[in-house]
Amino acid sequence: MKRKLFCEISPLTYAISRRKCIIERSVKNLLSVNKLAKTKQPGKLPYVIYCHNSLIRRRLGNVDMQLQENKAVNLSIAAPKINGILIRPGEIFSFWYLVGKTSAQRGYKEGLTISSGKTAPGVGGGMCQMTNLIHWMILHSDMEIVEHHHHDRFDLFPDYKRKIPFGTGTSIVYNYLDYRFKNPTERTYQLIVYTTDEYLCGELRASGPQMNRYHIKAENEFFSDENGIVFRNGEIYRIKTDPVTGNQLEKKLIRKNHAQVLYDTSDLVVTQTAAK
Repeated sequence: MKRKLFCEISPLTYAISRRKCIIERSVKNLLSVNKLAKTKQPGKLPYVIYCHNSLIRRRLGNVDMQLQENKAVNLSIAAPKINGILIRPGEIFSFWYLVGKTSAQRGYKEGLTISSGKTAPGVGGGMCQMTNLIHWMILHSDMEIVEHHHHDRFDLFPDYKRKIPFGTGTSIVYNYLDYRFKNPTERTYQLIVYTTDEYLCGELRASGPQMNRYHIKAENEFFSDENGIVFRNGEIYRIKTDPVTGNQLEKKLIRKNHAQVLYDTSDLVVTQTAAK
């Protein structure tokens, strides 16, 4: 039998481990505070690099829709903490450094959280939709992702109005599982993030034009049956092109999916069967 980690022994040891991780990250933030993006500008930078809107209330299997309503509240509280942030040359964007703890005392409500392939209500739930939005925009820029965690083992919900490829999402936990990227360019970038009644909206802007254009493409997508368990498979590529000529400059594999499907698979087309 596999030996349990300390955090897996009991709820108490989990809480102790979590607190330890939060303290360690807070200390690291203090030591690197001069490198973290923290300056906001009310006016928008002139060049639009990428825009994306994300539907806030999506039907996710049998998840209680009240959690989606609460998520809308949570996103509306967090968005202003990101909106207008400048990421200057050499600076690092940290989601949790800017947003802070999503506690009930700060007005956050119970939204949907995901852990180890399971969903549960949790105060501040739904923040991963914001990091998903930011991550999708950053993938279309010259910036360098330096911390990114995945819900990589499971496909939790059937596709419903999905606009971006499966496998390009993020997983975050305050504050030790963060989403971070660095600006290695000579341009200053800016994130514009806000909510409407229906959408979480985002713009990535810059002080100057980008010399490259990016496209994210899913290839070789299929469902497989492996000893009676259905998996979702696929590859995600990031394609860099010259915006003037349209010539492809680079095609890079950024994600390979092999995720166990946890919803009803009776309507899926399973194209491969394999013993594992």
